[in-house]
Amino acid sequence: MINGPSPDLGWPSYQQSTVDRWQHGQHSTQQDYIAEEVPVSLVYNGMPHVVMLATPTNLEEFALGFSITEGIIKKPQELLSCRVYNRSHGIEVQLKIPDESFMCMADKGRNLTGRTGCGLCGASSLRQAIRQPDPVHGGVTLSAHELLLALSSLREHQKLNQLTGSVHAAAWAMPDQGILAVREDVGRHNALDKLIGWILRTGKEPASGFVIVTSRASYEMVQKTAAVGISLLVAVSAPTGLAIRLAQDCGLTLIGFARDEQHVVYTHPYRLTHTNYLI
Repeated sequence: MINGPSPDLGWPSYQQSTVDRWQHGQHSTQQDYIAEEVPVSLVYNGMPHVVMLATPTNLEEFALGFSITEGIIKKPQELLSCRVYNRSHGIEVQLKIPDESFMCMADKGRNLTGRTGCGLCGASSLRQAIRQPDPVHGGVTLSAHELLLALSSLREHQKLNQLTGSVHAAAWAMPDQGILAVREDVGRHNALDKLIGWILRTGKEPASGFVIVTSRASYEMVQKTAAVGISLLVAVSAPTGLAIRLAQDCGLTLIGFARDEQHVVYTHPYRLTHTNYLI
């Protein structure tokens, strides 16, 4: 079952549409499933901060994850309240945070519109755009065999993508337990923020597991992961050079091209062992 917004929101995560499909020169008329992206406004203490284009699911988790990974608050308890409201042209998330945290936001400036999964929302200077997370110490260790098992089961958890084929996923997995949660969104950063919000809301220890993302590993994905103390990030596509440098500097293990029974370890390889690799 696909996690969707509350019924009173009125914003579905996908729609059905009649399409003309051509395959091997043959024509057919079919019903197709199309992922939705909706403007989601994050409003802190009554002040609009950013509008993100996102899949309208798990928005309270998204708001918490975004607030933490963007440095707006330092711990989940600082999100004093979170309310989601349907508006005529999108969704508004009203967040209450401590006055001290709210005042600090003024130093960042405001970027009121972000593209789908924008990674620089709220940044008004180059220094703010590239934020160095605190060092990641210790963390999870796992075998390549466990990584392969998690990757092989990822597709079955991507319920919305199975319908639409157009959304990213971020998965939380633990050694000997496999994938425990997946969050999906049209934006890769949004999916990761939703997952981080779930981890924090459910009281999971970030250092006890690892994250898999169905996208490239841009520096923002590394920054967001390391910001909450997760020590291992796996991407099915390639990392960027800045992502590798950031992961190296903060102590995070970064793995890319993790698909088709292969993977490339770019930084801090000691967290991944390669005994008994094959299933």
